[in-house]
Amino acid sequence: MSLIVHKYGGTSMGSTDRIAQVAKRVAKWFRAGHQMVVVPSAMSGETNRLLALAKELAPATVSEAYHRELDMLAATGEQASSALLAIALQAEGLESVSYAGWQLPIRTNNAYTKARIESIDDARIRADLDAGRVVIVTGFQGQDEQGNITTLGRGGSDTSAVAVAAAMKADECLIYTDVDGVYTTDPRVVSEARRLHTVSFEEMLEMASLGSKVLQIRSVEFAGKYKVKLRVLSSFTPWDLDIDEEARSGTLITYEEDENMEHAIVSGIAFTRDETKISVLGVPDKPGTAYQILGAVADANIEIDMIIQNISKDGLADFSFTVGRGDYARTLDLLQHQVLPKLGAQEVVGDTHICKVSIVGIGMRSHVGVASTMFRTLGAEGINIQMISTSEIKTSVVIDEKYMELAVRTLHKAFGLDQVGTGA
Repeated sequence: MSLIVHKYGGTSMGSTDRIAQVAKRVAKWFRAGHQMVVVPSAMSGETNRLLALAKELAPATVSEAYHRELDMLAATGEQASSALLAIALQAEGLESVSYAGWQLPIRTNNAYTKARIESIDDARIRADLDAGRVVIVTGFQGQDEQGNITTLGRGGSDTSAVAVAAAMKADECLIYTDVDGVYTTDPRVVSEARRLHTVSFEEMLEMASLGSKVLQIRSVEFAGKYKVKLRVLSSFTPWDLDIDEEARSGTLITYEEDENMEHAIVSGIAFTRDETKISVLGVPDKPGTAYQILGAVADANIEIDMIIQNISKDGLADFSFTVGRGDYARTLDLLQHQVLPKLGAQEVVGDTHICKVSIVGIGMRSHVGVASTMFRTLGAEGINIQMISTSEIKTSVVIDEKYMELAVRTLHKAFGLDQVGTGA
């Protein structure tokens, strides 16, 4: 008997009809002899609806004062969908039980709205599985040491599912979404995009961090660290699809690099509009300056992405970095009112009309000239590169947002990702 974790996203749980279909699919797996743990997201649009209610009462919802209550509020969406799924499974004739994160508990730190999982007590889950029940665990949430409900940030249900699978040493974790796997890029931007049969954890981690919306980055980190077998597949296939066929569908994310992976120099093109650039101009070029800038931003729990510093001239330099759009105003305010007066820099400026485009592939390790092909392709289209960041298996550039789709399409073609034989 194998232990399987299913995770269902908001669109999969978007109505009572869809929840009923999820219950039938889970029941199929249970009746095939598997122990089943299910981690659902809130119903599609529910979290946004709840947060919009909060904004009506207190428009400045970014205030730290509200974060505890926002987590209390947002966590109810997953609690409702978990209870509804348990009811649907019982209507299918299966014993089932739902748990909120705090009931197990799933222990997190106290970073409201962006909490990180620290431990999971699986005793209650195991007892119910041994009793022949399907167990449903709310995604997206946990409890800190003081007993406060916390949430893991957008997409946190993916992280919850993989963390539960890791804690339970599950045989496999299946992430059911509204797409049928991981593609070479977003098919809505490039119609020739192709589904990948397999992708390495390294590649998936880069894709997730660079803007791919298929999986949340922390879920991939968890899966890679604990070697959780992970598969992305669609919940919109018929629920009664042959279980062996379903188990082989989608995209397998693996920590084993097989021979076929070596053939693809670039596996995918990732992109994100959720980028803003902030530049601190006229920075004194001396030791400790970068820490004064970035340390203050990090202390405010703001994630920093790409960083560049220009060559010093007359003892001064310009320092630029990118943050998510949701943190842009807060970062500017922090720098202008707290950092700039101490640092002695000239000014802080920002740009919200940028995007990041990246090429990803483990084959880049053993092939030269990949980055130059990227730069040549963009240059031929008249696309100016503002920032560059590289690693062994990826190259990212910041460009003007208006050129994003053109850049993705031309790079996808330049690296042969539109050719038959890439992916499915």
